[in-house]
Amino acid sequence: MYAIIETGGKQYKVQSGDILYIEKLDAPEETMVVFDKVIALHNDKALKMGNPLIKGASVEARVLKNGKAKKITVFTYRAKKGSKRKMGHRQPFTKVQIDAINAKPVKAKTETKADDEE
Repeated sequence: MYAIIETGGKQYKVQSGDILYIEKLDAPEETMVVFDKVIALHNDKALKMGNPLIKGASVEARVLKNGKAKKITVFTYRAKKGSKRKMGHRQPFTKVQIDAINAKPVKAKTETKADDEE
């Protein structure tokens, strides 16, 4: 079983046991986080797509680490102007391990004609 979730403006395909580096979350280490923006679910038989999300579905994960990526150098200059600038950047991340994918069936609403007439 796998799911496609959205977090930090990005989409990830996840399975139980996967380890991901995602955009930084405000969660301390060794805590549980729940991703409720599930876009698609596949249960080895059928693929269920959300419109835009699947209601009632969630993915549980455990925060392993909060940290920063390797430093990158950003160098900008303007030719023939004598203007230059050198900067560095370290992108913060959260390392999570996927524990469970929960897919609750959506109950259909029953409508009556009395509701439609009002």
